[in-house]
Amino acid sequence: MMRFDLTDLRLFLHVAEAGSITGGAQRSHLALASASARIRGMEDALGVPLLERERRGVRPTPAGRALVHHARTVLEQLERMRGELGEYAHGLKGHVRLLSNTSALTEFLPEALSSFLTDHPNINIDLEERLSYEIVQAVAEGRADIGIVSDSVDLEGLETFPFRLDQLVVVTARAHPLAARRELRFVEVLDQDFVGLASGSALQDYLAEHAARSGRRLKLRVRLRSFDAICRMVERDIGIGVVPATAARRYQKSMAIRGLRLTDSWARRQLTLCVRRFAELPGHAQQLVQHLRASN
Repeated sequence: MMRFDLTDLRLFLHVAEAGSITGGAQRSHLALASASARIRGMEDALGVPLLERERRGVRPTPAGRALVHHARTVLEQLERMRGELGEYAHGLKGHVRLLSNTSALTEFLPEALSSFLTDHPNINIDLEERLSYEIVQAVAEGRADIGIVSDSVDLEGLETFPFRLDQLVVVTARAHPLAARRELRFVEVLDQDFVGLASGSALQDYLAEHAARSGRRLKLRVRLRSFDAICRMVERDIGIGVVPATAARRYQKSMAIRGLRLTDSWARRQLTLCVRRFAELPGHAQQLVQHLRASN
């Protein structure tokens, strides 16, 4: 029978990260003999080697890499459980882990979450920006309750619900040579200087990916952290930017900018809510999904 305790899992993770049983034992505060015995016991229980012994240390076998993945997941879930149960002791009734891409997080979620949290004062939301494919993986693996992604990713195996339509547009200064256009293709602007979002932004990575598919790189002059800041720089003709149409319409009211619709098929995106199994979500997470679906 396979029986691993949390000490075994932490030890194996430390060994894999350190690249040696000695280093893993030190990080786990175990004697080397005890650590070695635990590793052998895990291998005996599984019936397969977990580590390849080399001159300068060890490295996980394919089975060991699978164990590293599961050990990390189990330990991360344990830490979340401890944190969430600690919050319950202080009156919290629910905790939802929500991952979102840039457009949904910036353009649609603030208003929707504001009303939800006002109506549910005992529910907290961990909201984090991620790339759509990272969100799908996290939801599938149970590391997030709800995801909001673009329809450009494979959502097979997850339950999905439509959330919003997200049209991307190019923003230019009103005096820019392109400003007379109503629409254009992305490839037509790749020679231009760009004002973009900071490194790590899901939307910025998405645009860089589509530039690369055309064999090009974005010529980023300035990186900023908000659509408001991008539009202010664009207004001063420092470069052009790509933002959601909702943001462009909002900032056109107070800034001298123009929004030009991108005609590429990938620039009109269906934003989608995804969960592993709606019926298996805690009640407070189900309430959030229902609220987001109704907030169109």
